[in-house]
Amino acid sequence: MTKPLIGISGSVIIDDGGIFPGYHRSYVNEDYVDSVIQNGGVPYIIPFNENDEVIKMQLDNVQGLILSGGHDVDPRFYGEEPKQKIGATWPERDHFDMRLLKLAEDNGIPVLGICRGAQIINVAHGGTLYQDLSYRSEETLKHMQGHSPSLPTHGMKVKENSKLATVLGKTEFRVNSFHHQLIKEVAPDLIATATAPDGVIEGLENKNGSVLAVQWHPEMLHKNKNVAFMNNLFKWVVDNAK
Repeated sequence: MTKPLIGISGSVIIDDGGIFPGYHRSYVNEDYVDSVIQNGGVPYIIPFNENDEVIKMQLDNVQGLILSGGHDVDPRFYGEEPKQKIGATWPERDHFDMRLLKLAEDNGIPVLGICRGAQIINVAHGGTLYQDLSYRSEETLKHMQGHSPSLPTHGMKVKENSKLATVLGKTEFRVNSFHHQLIKEVAPDLIATATAPDGVIEGLENKNGSVLAVQWHPEMLHKNKNVAFMNNLFKWVVDNAK
């Protein structure tokens, strides 16, 4: 039986010790890999690079795409200058992820954006972000729980009859939370499908349901039996892979 190849956008970690301090290594967290395997796919890490031709060839070899978490999105991509509380940015990776996203959409393959991946999807389609949750005027929950990655800590409500609700099979549950940037203006061609109790938008999808985005980390929850339905997101990518 042939299983679909699911690409996971890679990042780079820089050694801060050992015998090669400063050495760059391509990686993704293993939870992404495990989540794809557990749900019937074959995971392929797509290494970061700056060659558009190579990026196209990388994307042409997978049948589904997961945009993983990582750095803050550079505000230049949504027309702002950096504010005091923005974290580390990496515009080259922003370009890499946006290029993968565009190619995936052109090829008609399913895309799942997770955390930064959700923000990239929104920005790439013309939306904006709060550079830090403190810049939001409304009272805001703690969205950086800082511990126990598999522990859901705040509520989530998904719009009924949305693709996200259909995939998850639930409309109310709790999620883990590890982000300090927030979706601000939703891109004109995307639909907000999930919100936290404080009104923060945490789920997006496109109009034909081929792109799903969540601000929480389902890959860190895939082994938690209390929220086993989070696996449905990865199963959706695998089942719809082309």
